[in-house]
Amino acid sequence: MRLDGPESQNVEDRRGQGFGGRGIAVGGGLGGVVVLLIALLLGVDPGELLQGDPAPRQPGVQRQMTAEDDAARRFVAQVLGETEQVWNAEFARMGRRYEEPTLVLFSGATQSGCGFAQAQMGPFYCPNDRRVYIDLDFMADLQRRLGAGGDFAAAYIVAHEVGHHVQNLFGVLSQANEARRGRGEAAGNALQVRIELQADCLAGLWARRAHETRNILEKGDIEEGLNAAAAVGDDRLQRASQGYVVPESFTHGSSAQRVRWFRRGLETGRLEACDTFAGGAL
Repeated sequence: MRLDGPESQNVEDRRGQGFGGRGIAVGGGLGGVVVLLIALLLGVDPGELLQGDPAPRQPGVQRQMTAEDDAARRFVAQVLGETEQVWNAEFARMGRRYEEPTLVLFSGATQSGCGFAQAQMGPFYCPNDRRVYIDLDFMADLQRRLGAGGDFAAAYIVAHEVGHHVQNLFGVLSQANEARRGRGEAAGNALQVRIELQADCLAGLWARRAHETRNILEKGDIEEGLNAAAAVGDDRLQRASQGYVVPESFTHGSSAQRVRWFRRGLETGRLEACDTFAGGAL
């Protein structure tokens, strides 16, 4: 990636101030903790995952920030800055003002507006405080496990979470949560899939617009993004963890769906093309 633009000023670095974190276990119904971590790599609506009393806080282990830590922060700040340029322009075209989110970097665990956040949950967006939360070390570990490496794959993860923020500003998240009420688990999961696929499409739209105006993409970047989208498909993760697939339990979409919607945003660059709620096949 070519990231020559200014760094975003909306990065809050809490690394070294965590609560220990990596020893905190996270339960789940996806075949074990490790699979849960991978399944949440590209984010999830934390409203359900963070319900209940906060997990016990453990004393954090302070560590000195290294040159590598500084480089990682600069990369994230530049990617976030690229998303701000795209979405500020897009909202201005609609006669609206884009309210930029804050991206929180943390180590192990931290407190969020949606509850106690742990690295094992993967990157996520909290609509309550309009912040994106990422443990960069943990995210890099998961990328290696999935074989979804590369700078653009990491940027795609950030853009996906910012996509959830855009959904929040448009009222999509609140409308979806309202629509979930009174529905069964399968119907609720199907709605969540549409939310996640739309965020994938918005990430693709961002990449298209940023490249058109600032030529950020290099050879191989698109393939990295498509590979990252495919790596976290529910079908692929379920097949790897339990040997079979249960479509009714999908919350993020299949590999093919995630690739399709990211590609749709990338190829069209239009918000209208990202309407996953229009009905019909995904």
